[in-house]
Amino acid sequence: MKKLFTIILCFLLFTQALPVTADAPSLSIKAKACLLMEASTGQVLYESNIHEKLPPASVTKIMTMLLTMEAIDRGQIAFEDIVTASENAKRMGGSTIFLDTGEQMSVYDLMKGIAVASGNDACVAMAEYLSGSESAFVERMNARAAELGMADTHFVNCNGLPCDGHVTSAYDIALMSRALLAHERIFEFTTIWVDSLRGGKFALANTNKLIRFYEGANGLKTGSTDDALYCLSATAKRNDMQLIAVILGAPTTKDRFNGARALLDYGFATYSLSHPAESTLPIQEVPVEKGTKSTVGLRYGEDTSILLEKEKLSRMESRVETTNGLTAPVKAGDAAGTAQFYADGNLLGTVPLVAAEDVPRKSFGRIFLDLLQRWSGVYRKNA
Repeated sequence: MKKLFTIILCFLLFTQALPVTADAPSLSIKAKACLLMEASTGQVLYESNIHEKLPPASVTKIMTMLLTMEAIDRGQIAFEDIVTASENAKRMGGSTIFLDTGEQMSVYDLMKGIAVASGNDACVAMAEYLSGSESAFVERMNARAAELGMADTHFVNCNGLPCDGHVTSAYDIALMSRALLAHERIFEFTTIWVDSLRGGKFALANTNKLIRFYEGANGLKTGSTDDALYCLSATAKRNDMQLIAVILGAPTTKDRFNGARALLDYGFATYSLSHPAESTLPIQEVPVEKGTKSTVGLRYGEDTSILLEKEKLSRMESRVETTNGLTAPVKAGDAAGTAQFYADGNLLGTVPLVAAEDVPRKSFGRIFLDLLQRWSGVYRKNA
Protein backbone atom coordinates (compact mmCIF):
# COMPACT_ATOMS: atom_id res chain seq x y z
CA MET A 1 0.00 0.00 0.00
CA LYS A 2 2.84 2.36 0.87
CA LYS A 3 4.54 1.58 -2.44
CA LEU A 4 1.30 2.27 -4.35
CA PHE A 5 0.86 5.60 -2.56
CA THR A 6 4.42 6.58 -3.49
CA ILE A 7 3.79 5.76 -7.16
CA ILE A 8 0.56 7.80 -7.22
CA LEU A 9 2.25 10.75 -5.49
CA CYS A 10 5.13 10.76 -7.98
CA PHE A 11 2.64 10.64 -10.86
CA LEU A 12 0.71 13.62 -9.52
CA LEU A 13 3.85 15.67 -8.95
CA PHE A 14 5.09 14.93 -12.45
CA THR A 15 1.83 15.75 -14.19
CA GLN A 16 1.50 19.02 -12.25
CA ALA A 17 4.96 20.06 -13.44
CA LEU A 18 4.04 19.70 -17.10
CA PRO A 19 0.73 21.42 -17.93
CA VAL A 20 0.15 22.40 -21.54
CA THR A 21 -1.86 25.10 -23.20
CA ALA A 22 -5.51 24.32 -23.75
CA ASP A 23 -5.37 25.03 -27.49
CA ALA A 24 -2.29 22.94 -28.25
CA PRO A 25 -1.76 19.17 -28.36
CA SER A 26 0.01 17.46 -25.48
CA LEU A 27 3.63 16.99 -26.52
CA SER A 28 5.82 14.38 -24.89
CA ILE A 29 8.29 16.71 -23.19
CA LYS A 30 10.14 15.70 -20.04
CA ALA A 31 11.09 18.99 -18.39
CA LYS A 32 10.09 21.26 -15.53
CA ALA A 33 9.17 24.02 -17.98
CA CYS A 34 9.08 24.53 -21.73
CA LEU A 35 8.01 27.13 -24.27
CA LEU A 36 7.79 27.64 -28.01
CA MET A 37 7.81 31.19 -29.39
CA GLU A 38 7.76 32.63 -32.90
CA ALA A 39 10.51 35.26 -32.97
CA SER A 40 9.18 37.99 -35.28
CA THR A 41 5.80 38.31 -33.54
CA GLY A 42 6.79 37.14 -30.05
CA GLN A 43 3.72 34.91 -30.02
CA VAL A 44 3.84 31.93 -27.66
CA LEU A 45 2.74 28.78 -29.49
CA TYR A 46 3.16 26.22 -26.71
CA GLU A 47 3.81 26.58 -23.01
CA SER A 48 4.28 24.71 -19.77
CA ASN A 49 5.17 26.44 -16.46
CA ILE A 50 6.68 29.32 -18.41
CA HIS A 51 6.92 31.68 -15.44
CA GLU A 52 8.32 29.23 -12.90
CA LYS A 53 11.60 30.60 -11.53
CA LEU A 54 14.31 28.04 -12.18
CA PRO A 55 18.12 27.96 -12.38
CA PRO A 56 19.13 28.28 -16.06
CA ALA A 57 22.75 27.07 -15.86
CA SER A 58 24.77 28.20 -18.91
CA VAL A 59 21.69 29.41 -20.78
CA THR A 60 22.53 32.52 -18.72
CA LYS A 61 25.23 33.20 -21.30
CA ILE A 62 22.58 34.39 -23.76
CA MET A 63 22.43 37.64 -21.80
CA THR A 64 26.23 37.90 -21.72
CA MET A 65 26.34 37.46 -25.49
CA LEU A 66 23.48 39.95 -25.94
CA LEU A 67 25.27 42.68 -23.97
CA THR A 68 28.45 41.98 -25.94
CA MET A 69 26.67 42.26 -29.30
CA GLU A 70 24.94 45.47 -28.21
CA ALA A 71 28.27 46.96 -27.13
CA ILE A 72 29.68 46.10 -30.56
CA ASP A 73 26.71 47.72 -32.30
CA ARG A 74 27.20 50.89 -30.25
CA GLY A 75 30.87 51.01 -31.22
CA GLN A 76 31.91 50.61 -27.58
CA ILE A 77 34.06 47.59 -28.49
CA ALA A 78 34.98 45.70 -31.66
CA PHE A 79 35.45 42.04 -32.50
CA GLU A 80 39.13 42.75 -33.12
CA ASP A 81 39.73 44.14 -29.62
CA ILE A 82 42.18 42.16 -27.51
CA VAL A 83 41.11 41.12 -24.02
CA THR A 84 43.57 40.18 -21.28
CA ALA A 85 42.35 37.39 -19.01
CA SER A 86 42.43 38.00 -15.26
CA GLU A 87 43.21 35.65 -12.41
CA ASN A 88 39.50 35.76 -11.59
CA ALA A 89 38.61 34.50 -15.07
CA LYS A 90 41.19 31.72 -14.82
CA ARG A 91 39.68 30.50 -11.53
CA MET A 92 36.31 29.63 -13.13
CA GLY A 93 35.34 25.98 -12.96
CA GLY A 94 32.97 23.92 -15.05
CA SER A 95 33.13 24.35 -18.83
CA THR A 96 36.14 26.50 -19.74
CA ILE A 97 38.49 27.30 -22.59
CA PHE A 98 41.38 27.18 -20.07
CA LEU A 99 42.29 30.86 -20.12
CA ASP A 100 45.53 31.58 -18.32
CA THR A 101 46.16 34.72 -16.28
CA GLY A 102 47.46 37.40 -18.63
CA GLU A 103 46.53 35.45 -21.75
CA GLN A 104 45.26 37.67 -24.55
CA MET A 105 42.41 36.76 -26.86
CA SER A 106 40.22 38.73 -29.27
CA VAL A 107 36.58 39.49 -28.53
CA TYR A 108 35.73 37.39 -31.60
CA ASP A 109 37.50 34.32 -30.24
CA LEU A 110 36.04 34.82 -26.77
CA MET A 111 32.57 34.86 -28.31
CA LYS A 112 33.38 31.54 -29.98
CA GLY A 113 34.49 30.23 -26.62
CA ILE A 114 31.22 31.34 -25.03
CA ALA A 115 28.78 30.27 -27.75
CA VAL A 116 30.41 27.00 -28.79
CA ALA A 117 32.32 25.67 -25.77
CA SER A 118 30.22 27.43 -23.08
CA GLY A 119 33.40 28.83 -21.53
CA ASN A 120 32.71 30.17 -18.04
CA ASP A 121 36.15 31.79 -18.01
CA ALA A 122 35.48 33.44 -21.39
CA CYS A 123 32.28 34.97 -19.97
CA VAL A 124 34.12 36.48 -17.00
CA ALA A 125 36.85 37.85 -19.26
CA MET A 126 34.21 39.55 -21.45
CA ALA A 127 32.30 40.83 -18.43
CA GLU A 128 35.41 42.41 -16.95
CA TYR A 129 36.39 43.90 -20.31
CA LEU A 130 32.96 45.49 -20.79
CA SER A 131 32.25 46.68 -17.25
CA GLY A 132 35.49 46.54 -15.28
CA SER A 133 34.28 43.76 -13.00
CA GLU A 134 31.91 40.84 -13.13
CA SER A 135 29.71 42.34 -10.41
CA ALA A 136 29.29 45.58 -12.39
CA PHE A 137 28.48 43.55 -15.49
CA VAL A 138 25.86 41.54 -13.60
CA GLU A 139 24.17 44.81 -12.66
CA ARG A 140 23.95 45.58 -16.38
CA MET A 141 22.55 42.11 -17.01
CA ASN A 142 19.75 42.66 -14.52
CA ALA A 143 19.05 46.15 -15.83
CA ARG A 144 18.79 44.84 -19.40
CA ALA A 145 16.56 42.00 -18.22
CA ALA A 146 14.20 44.57 -16.69
CA GLU A 147 14.15 46.52 -19.96
CA LEU A 148 13.18 43.36 -21.84
CA GLY A 149 10.34 42.65 -19.41
CA MET A 150 12.05 39.63 -17.84
CA ALA A 151 10.10 39.84 -14.57
CA ASP A 152 11.02 36.33 -13.39
CA THR A 153 14.78 36.85 -13.64
CA HIS A 154 17.58 37.66 -11.23
CA PHE A 155 21.18 37.14 -12.32
CA VAL A 156 23.98 36.66 -9.79
CA ASN A 157 26.82 35.86 -12.19
CA CYS A 158 27.54 36.12 -15.92
CA ASN A 159 27.89 32.43 -16.76
CA GLY A 160 25.26 30.45 -14.87
CA LEU A 161 27.49 28.60 -12.42
CA PRO A 162 25.39 27.42 -9.43
CA CYS A 163 24.56 30.26 -7.05
CA ASP A 164 21.63 30.89 -4.71
CA GLY A 165 19.10 33.31 -6.15
CA HIS A 166 20.31 32.96 -9.75
CA VAL A 167 17.00 32.24 -11.50
CA THR A 168 14.97 32.92 -14.61
CA SER A 169 12.02 31.36 -16.44
CA ALA A 170 11.30 29.75 -19.79
CA TYR A 171 9.42 32.88 -20.86
CA ASP A 172 12.27 35.20 -19.88
CA ILE A 173 14.80 33.03 -21.69
CA ALA A 174 12.66 33.32 -24.83
CA LEU A 175 12.61 37.11 -24.44
CA MET A 176 16.40 37.45 -24.23
CA SER A 177 16.86 34.84 -26.96
CA ARG A 178 14.59 36.86 -29.22
CA ALA A 179 16.62 39.99 -28.50
CA LEU A 180 19.88 38.19 -29.31
CA LEU A 181 18.51 36.81 -32.58
CA ALA A 182 18.08 40.39 -33.82
CA HIS A 183 21.89 40.58 -34.11
CA GLU A 184 22.64 38.79 -37.37
CA ARG A 185 26.34 38.31 -36.63
CA ILE A 186 25.55 36.13 -33.61
CA PHE A 187 24.94 33.29 -36.06
CA GLU A 188 28.64 33.38 -36.93
CA PHE A 189 29.12 31.80 -33.50
CA THR A 190 25.94 29.91 -32.67
CA THR A 191 25.93 27.89 -35.93
CA ILE A 192 29.50 26.62 -35.53
CA TRP A 193 29.67 22.84 -35.21
CA VAL A 194 33.42 22.38 -34.78
CA ASP A 195 36.17 25.00 -34.72
CA SER A 196 39.30 25.87 -32.79
CA LEU A 197 41.11 28.58 -30.81
CA ARG A 198 44.75 29.49 -30.33
CA GLY A 199 45.68 28.84 -33.94
CA GLY A 200 44.13 25.39 -34.03
CA LYS A 201 45.68 24.19 -30.77
CA PHE A 202 42.38 24.13 -28.82
CA ALA A 203 39.47 22.29 -30.41
CA LEU A 204 35.88 23.46 -30.02
CA ALA A 205 32.76 21.31 -30.41
CA ASN A 206 29.30 22.79 -30.07
CA THR A 207 27.39 21.62 -27.01
CA ASN A 208 24.15 22.17 -28.98
CA LYS A 209 23.85 18.97 -31.00
CA LEU A 210 20.82 20.27 -32.89
CA ILE A 211 23.16 22.49 -34.91
CA ARG A 212 24.31 19.43 -36.80
CA PHE A 213 21.26 17.22 -36.65
CA TYR A 214 18.21 19.49 -36.97
CA GLU A 215 17.22 21.19 -40.22
CA GLY A 216 17.39 24.97 -39.93
CA ALA A 217 18.95 25.00 -36.45
CA ASN A 218 20.89 28.23 -35.84
CA GLY A 219 21.40 28.41 -32.06
CA LEU A 220 21.32 29.20 -29.33
CA LYS A 221 22.67 27.91 -25.96
CA THR A 222 22.78 24.82 -23.79
CA GLY A 223 23.24 24.58 -20.04
CA SER A 224 23.44 21.94 -17.33
CA THR A 225 24.28 21.68 -13.63
CA ASP A 226 23.25 19.24 -10.89
CA ASP A 227 20.72 21.80 -9.66
CA ALA A 228 19.38 23.08 -12.98
CA LEU A 229 19.48 19.67 -14.70
CA TYR A 230 19.56 19.97 -18.51
CA CYS A 231 18.49 23.24 -20.14
CA LEU A 232 18.39 24.60 -23.68
CA SER A 233 17.31 27.54 -25.77
CA ALA A 234 17.10 26.02 -29.24
CA THR A 235 16.44 28.18 -32.28
CA ALA A 236 15.73 27.20 -35.86
CA LYS A 237 14.58 28.94 -39.02
CA ARG A 238 12.68 27.56 -42.00
CA ASN A 239 10.89 29.48 -44.76
CA ASP A 240 11.54 32.82 -43.02
CA MET A 241 9.94 31.62 -39.77
CA GLN A 242 12.30 31.75 -36.78
CA LEU A 243 11.28 29.67 -33.77
CA ILE A 244 12.62 29.63 -30.20
CA ALA A 245 12.20 26.46 -28.12
CA VAL A 246 13.11 26.64 -24.44
CA ILE A 247 13.63 23.62 -22.20
CA LEU A 248 14.34 23.95 -18.46
CA GLY A 249 15.00 21.15 -15.98
CA ALA A 250 15.05 18.14 -18.31
CA PRO A 251 16.21 14.95 -16.53
CA THR A 252 18.77 14.02 -19.22
CA THR A 253 20.55 15.66 -22.13
CA LYS A 254 18.58 13.38 -24.47
CA ASP A 255 15.34 14.64 -22.94
CA ARG A 256 16.24 18.30 -23.53
CA PHE A 257 17.11 17.75 -27.20
CA ASN A 258 14.10 15.51 -27.82
CA GLY A 259 11.87 18.09 -26.12
CA ALA A 260 13.25 20.91 -28.25
CA ARG A 261 12.81 18.84 -31.41
CA ALA A 262 9.20 18.11 -30.47
CA LEU A 263 8.48 21.81 -29.93
CA LEU A 264 10.17 22.90 -33.14
CA ASP A 265 8.55 20.12 -35.19
CA TYR A 266 5.14 21.16 -33.84
CA GLY A 267 5.78 24.81 -34.69
CA PHE A 268 6.99 24.24 -38.23
CA ALA A 269 4.25 21.70 -38.98
CA THR A 270 1.40 23.80 -37.59
CA TYR A 271 2.18 27.47 -38.22
CA SER A 272 3.11 29.74 -41.09
CA LEU A 273 4.08 33.38 -41.50
CA SER A 274 2.30 35.63 -43.96
CA HIS A 275 3.86 38.88 -45.17
CA PRO A 276 1.08 41.13 -46.55
CA ALA A 277 3.56 43.80 -47.63
CA GLU A 278 5.01 41.36 -50.16
CA SER A 279 1.65 41.15 -51.96
CA THR A 280 0.03 43.81 -54.09
CA LEU A 281 -2.49 45.98 -52.28
CA PRO A 282 -5.86 46.06 -54.08
CA ILE A 283 -6.35 49.44 -55.74
CA GLN A 284 -7.05 51.92 -52.98
CA GLU A 285 -7.01 55.72 -53.17
CA VAL A 286 -7.87 58.51 -50.78
CA PRO A 287 -8.85 62.07 -51.73
CA VAL A 288 -6.31 64.87 -51.41
CA GLU A 289 -7.35 68.46 -50.81
CA LYS A 290 -5.37 71.38 -52.29
CA GLY A 291 -3.00 69.01 -54.08
CA THR A 292 -1.77 68.84 -57.65
CA LYS A 293 -3.65 65.51 -57.78
CA SER A 294 -7.11 64.93 -56.39
CA THR A 295 -6.28 61.45 -55.03
CA VAL A 296 -3.26 59.44 -53.97
CA GLY A 297 -2.72 55.69 -54.14
CA LEU A 298 -1.81 53.61 -51.09
CA ARG A 299 0.72 50.90 -50.23
CA TYR A 300 1.54 48.79 -47.20
CA GLY A 301 3.60 50.78 -44.76
CA GLU A 302 5.78 48.04 -43.28
CA ASP A 303 6.55 44.34 -43.57
CA THR A 304 4.44 43.17 -40.65
CA SER A 305 4.50 39.42 -40.13
CA ILE A 306 1.21 37.70 -39.46
CA LEU A 307 1.37 34.29 -37.81
CA LEU A 308 -1.44 31.80 -38.26
CA GLU A 309 -2.13 28.11 -38.36
CA LYS A 310 -1.44 26.69 -41.81
CA GLU A 311 -4.93 25.26 -42.17
CA LYS A 312 -6.38 28.76 -41.75
CA LEU A 313 -4.12 30.37 -44.37
CA SER A 314 -6.65 29.97 -47.20
CA ARG A 315 -9.35 31.59 -45.03
CA MET A 316 -7.43 34.77 -44.25
CA GLU A 317 -9.17 37.94 -45.42
CA SER A 318 -8.44 41.66 -45.17
CA ARG A 319 -10.50 44.72 -44.34
CA VAL A 320 -9.21 48.12 -45.41
CA GLU A 321 -9.94 51.30 -43.48
CA THR A 322 -8.69 54.57 -44.99
CA THR A 323 -8.63 58.12 -43.70
CA ASN A 324 -11.37 60.48 -44.88
CA GLY A 325 -8.82 62.43 -46.86
CA LEU A 326 -5.39 64.07 -46.83
CA THR A 327 -4.38 67.68 -47.26
CA ALA A 328 -1.43 68.54 -49.51
CA PRO A 329 1.46 68.57 -49.36
CA VAL A 330 1.47 64.79 -48.97
CA LYS A 331 4.74 62.89 -48.63
CA ALA A 332 5.18 59.27 -49.71
CA GLY A 333 4.89 57.24 -46.53
CA ASP A 334 2.37 59.52 -44.78
CA ALA A 335 -0.17 57.50 -42.77
CA ALA A 336 -3.41 57.00 -44.65
CA GLY A 337 -5.21 54.01 -43.10
CA THR A 338 -4.86 50.40 -42.03
CA ALA A 339 -5.41 46.92 -43.42
CA GLN A 340 -6.72 44.41 -40.87
CA PHE A 341 -6.30 40.69 -41.45
CA TYR A 342 -8.75 38.13 -40.11
CA ALA A 343 -9.29 34.38 -40.13
CA ASP A 344 -12.54 32.85 -38.88
CA GLY A 345 -13.53 36.26 -37.50
CA ASN A 346 -10.39 36.58 -35.36
CA LEU A 347 -8.06 39.53 -35.86
CA LEU A 348 -4.58 38.24 -36.77
CA GLY A 349 -2.78 41.52 -37.33
CA THR A 350 -2.94 45.09 -38.58
CA VAL A 351 -0.69 46.63 -41.22
CA PRO A 352 -0.48 50.42 -41.71
CA LEU A 353 -1.34 51.91 -45.10
CA VAL A 354 0.61 54.91 -46.37
CA ALA A 355 0.63 57.27 -49.33
CA ALA A 356 2.40 55.69 -52.29
CA GLU A 357 3.80 58.97 -53.69
CA ASP A 358 4.30 62.67 -53.07
CA VAL A 359 1.43 65.04 -53.87
CA PRO A 360 2.66 68.66 -53.81
CA ARG A 361 0.39 71.47 -52.72
CA LYS A 362 -1.13 73.56 -55.47
CA SER A 363 0.38 76.98 -55.99
CA PHE A 364 -1.70 80.05 -55.13
CA GLY A 365 -1.97 80.83 -58.84
CA ARG A 366 -3.27 77.32 -59.62
CA ILE A 367 -5.85 77.56 -56.82
CA PHE A 368 -6.97 80.97 -58.16
CA LEU A 369 -7.35 79.62 -61.70
CA ASP A 370 -9.33 76.63 -60.44
CA LEU A 371 -11.67 79.01 -58.61
CA LEU A 372 -12.12 81.10 -61.76
CA GLN A 373 -12.93 77.99 -63.79
CA ARG A 374 -15.41 76.85 -61.15
CA TRP A 375 -17.07 80.29 -61.03
CA SER A 376 -17.23 80.55 -64.80
CA GLY A 377 -18.82 77.12 -65.00
CA VAL A 378 -21.47 78.12 -62.46
CA TYR A 379 -22.08 81.41 -64.37
CA ARG A 380 -22.56 79.65 -67.72
CA LYS A 381 -24.88 77.10 -66.13
CA ASN A 382 -27.08 79.84 -64.67
CA ALA A 383 -26.99 82.07 -67.75
